[in-house]
Amino acid sequence: MKLTRPPRWGILLLLATTLLFSIPLIWMVLSSLKPAGQLVENPYSLLPESWQWSNYSEALDSMPYLVYLANSLLLCTGTVIGSVLSCSLVAYGFARLRWRGRRLLFGILIATMLLPWHVTMIPRFLLFRELGWYNHLTALIAPTFLGDAFFIFLLRQFFLSIPEELSEAARLDGLGEWGIFWKIILPLSKPALATVALFQFIATWNDFGGPLLYLNDPDRFPLAYGLEQFVSSYSDQTHLLMAAAVLFTLPVIVLFLFTQRTFLRGISTAGLKQ
Repeated sequence: MKLTRPPRWGILLLLATTLLFSIPLIWMVLSSLKPAGQLVENPYSLLPESWQWSNYSEALDSMPYLVYLANSLLLCTGTVIGSVLSCSLVAYGFARLRWRGRRLLFGILIATMLLPWHVTMIPRFLLFRELGWYNHLTALIAPTFLGDAFFIFLLRQFFLSIPEELSEAARLDGLGEWGIFWKIILPLSKPALATVALFQFIATWNDFGGPLLYLNDPDRFPLAYGLEQFVSSYSDQTHLLMAAAVLFTLPVIVLFLFTQRTFLRGISTAGLKQ
């Protein structure tokens, strides 16, 4: 099929929309390089009067950034592993195995997406406190090993798009369900698994409510909660706040730039097959 070039007005509209949504990010980056006096006297100016790269070093000296970063990376790694393992196993059971009541249970699972986080917040807090997980990162990592309804739905739809003939051929060769899942389904599902991993990484990276509820030791704070503590302490130094916000945002942007092709492929190939 021959690809047609989009009209010029469509390209211009796309560029204008991209610029519009990029303005807050551009303003944040430029503000992080402005002198403190300029943000007070003329806060709406775009370009810095003088480029203050030292704002970043001052922001790093004003908070334990590396401690927060290490905690965030530990949380993201643990939650990504938990989500990918648990959700792929459950999704395989719903998509590739035939057992009575699976459609009903899948409907109940999807219905749990209607429950807001606030409904389960207090029971979950009481449970984790009884387990001795309060003020431990385990309280934020362990729940991801129990699955997530949206991720299970996403992976189930992708697993349904894989031809059943591959599984049948593997069974004829003597491969069990675990072998089919591990050696055939998962290797073919890398785009969908990468999408789940990226979604979970971003959700954990930006999570503020979880650390606020379960953590009170500053040495265990992730970047999202640590940034809030920084804002409370340096609310009158906007140039440092902007520099800290750039340091918080930069790792996610870099991650997405390196994984965008796999991410978009996983989204586009997760069909709606029933």
